[in-house]
Amino acid sequence: MKKNIDLGLLISRVTIAGLMLFHGVAKLSGLGGIKGMLAAAGLPEVMAYGVYFTELIAPALILIGFRTRLASLAFFFGMMAAMLLAHADNLFAISKTGGLEIELILLFAFGALAFFFTGAGKYAISTSNKWD
Repeated sequence: MKKNIDLGLLISRVTIAGLMLFHGVAKLSGLGGIKGMLAAAGLPEVMAYGVYFTELIAPALILIGFRTRLASLAFFFGMMAAMLLAHADNLFAISKTGGLEIELILLFAFGALAFFFTGAGKYAISTSNKWD
């Protein structure tokens, strides 16, 4: 069977970015909990609006394949921030099913990081810019 790396990238983009969009849409109802967490950490509450970029805008750009490398870098750093702020107590915790408690965050983060290195592939809205 012939390899089709571009199709594999498309499937990965749709999966990772598409699943993150559900998290972002859920945040449209409000950011109160995130603002409180930031305030408790001594950070400005306005940083909570970065969640919209991390969980809505960046995944949408990755999904359609527009400036994928740039969007995936922002997505990666947003996931790292979420991991350190919201899940710092669980960094090395094992779930009752034997996996890491933060495995979903790690899958999102490092999936995005992979797109930074690969780009979107040829099945994308834009493929000619260095950030695609």
